[in-house]
Amino acid sequence: MKNRIQLFSALIFCFGAAFTNVQAQTNDSSNAQIGVKGGVNFSNMYTEDVDDNNVLTSFNLGFYATIPVTSFLSIQPEFLYSRKGSELVYDNALATGTAKFKLNYIEVPVLLKINVTKNFNIHAGPYFAYLIDAQVTNETNGGTFDFEDNFNNDDFNKFDVGLSAGLGFDFESIGIGARYNYGLSTVGKERNFGGTNYTFPDGKNSNISVYLALKLN
Repeated sequence: MKNRIQLFSALIFCFGAAFTNVQAQTNDSSNAQIGVKGGVNFSNMYTEDVDDNNVLTSFNLGFYATIPVTSFLSIQPEFLYSRKGSELVYDNALATGTAKFKLNYIEVPVLLKINVTKNFNIHAGPYFAYLIDAQVTNETNGGTFDFEDNFNNDDFNKFDVGLSAGLGFDFESIGIGARYNYGLSTVGKERNFGGTNYTFPDGKNSNISVYLALKLN
């Protein structure tokens, strides 16, 4: 967790330092690039601190466009199908067991992309996501509460927002990179269990993705 936050902070610092040099760059009249991209997600949910426990391995897939502002700076919006979630171990008065939350989002990052060199970039910006489906599986060791029977899409917040930052390598027709998404919205809604109100799952999304991009023009 500590190393991940330090990396995230370093990326933001590099992004800010690079952004101060944008005004010195000349305008780039080249056309926008479009492409497809996909990769692997390593997701979990956090409450106060992000940790490396309960990771759910899944995927992301979608389209992107790179719109040059200068030879140094581009804007990169993306339109992705991305599965996030977590594997949660629970132990309380109602039940004990393990639940897997698979949350399927349409995700739209809007990134500022700094071309540090011809082939190396850093990028950062906000993302906005809409939950289209939630799948819950449960292995319980006892108790009366069954996640699979008691949870549906209406028990999760439809919208998620957060911050993204990453590193990328661009070549002639492909690109590769890694990115971290830090969610700012609680995943679950408030529910009543046995006469007591709980927000469950009360975590926020945390996601590392490793991706491959293919340029189409």
